[in-house]
Amino acid sequence: MGAPCTFNHLGFVASQSNVSLFIYRHDTDLAYLLLYVDDIILTASTPQLLKHITGLLHREFSMTDLGALSYFLGISVTRMSSGMLLSQRQYAAADLLQRAGMLDCNPSVTPIDTRCKLSADEGPLLADRTEYRSFAGALQYLTLTRPDIAHAVQKACLYMHAPREPHLNLVKRILRYIKGSLDLGLRLHATPASTLTAYSDADWAGCPDTRRSTSGYCVYLGDNLVSWSSKRQATVSRSSAEAEYRVVAHAVVECCWIQQLVQELHHPLHSATVVFCDNVSAVTMASNPVQHSRTKHINIDIHFVREKVCLGQIRVLHVPSSLQFADIMTKGLPSQLFLDFRYSLCVRPPDALTAAGC
Repeated sequence: MGAPCTFNHLGFVASQSNVSLFIYRHDTDLAYLLLYVDDIILTASTPQLLKHITGLLHREFSMTDLGALSYFLGISVTRMSSGMLLSQRQYAAADLLQRAGMLDCNPSVTPIDTRCKLSADEGPLLADRTEYRSFAGALQYLTLTRPDIAHAVQKACLYMHAPREPHLNLVKRILRYIKGSLDLGLRLHATPASTLTAYSDADWAGCPDTRRSTSGYCVYLGDNLVSWSSKRQATVSRSSAEAEYRVVAHAVVECCWIQQLVQELHHPLHSATVVFCDNVSAVTMASNPVQHSRTKHINIDIHFVREKVCLGQIRVLHVPSSLQFADIMTKGLPSQLFLDFRYSLCVRPPDALTAAGC
């Protein structure tokens, strides 16, 4: 009998939103089980239920109970009075900096320059492309707990097919930034998760080769950052409003998935999701039923978002650029603004008491 069948036999129901998630509910008792190959995270609403389910699993599988969650798939979990910190410090130091011979390098304040406009054709091709691809892929994994490097890593990964010297220089700058921020991780706060809020932004026609825009969004469940993305758009946008509106649509899709997930976790959200955008035209498109010739070629995204707005599930609001946290996902920022937005992304160092072992 396979693991999923066994979980179903024990009363767990497979999630429709995440194939690795199984949910148990009986009256007021709740338990969540996350499975990845042979690693399991299990939590329950009461210690008694947790002990009961653990005992049932021991009967079915040869397994070891490692106690409270402290390490999972290369991610370290540090518990603090205000919540927990997810960190990949060991992975960043050993698997990245040490392998690159950069443990003693000079750190950088930001992972990407404000004037960085990489091209696919500038600079000489690298003799060893395999090493570049290896580091770019490793940095991708590091973005699991470091959303502050998502945009820079996305840029580096665009050129894995034929990397050149300027692309390698970007990878080295990211590594120098990691060197100076090894202790940082993703902070999760122990606060009520009753609201879902997203910030979306686009860098219009930012790619010098294709003139495609870069999409970026950040999604917060309560005070916690739970989802983020930095990605080059699949098509060319004819205006900044179109580029911004496409990102709004992508953010709304992600929010709908998160809403479905928390519904399955039996903690539904009762308020409308707010999506913040700093482009007035894109905000207007979300609620204006009048079709204009300049928007007819993006009708699918328009109809999708407007439908959610009309149903009261989504509100698209304007936010000033000074508070547009998703900017960090689409462009290089000045150092002070980058540090401010990084803090807003819940990327923080561990508490002083925790670091001291108290």
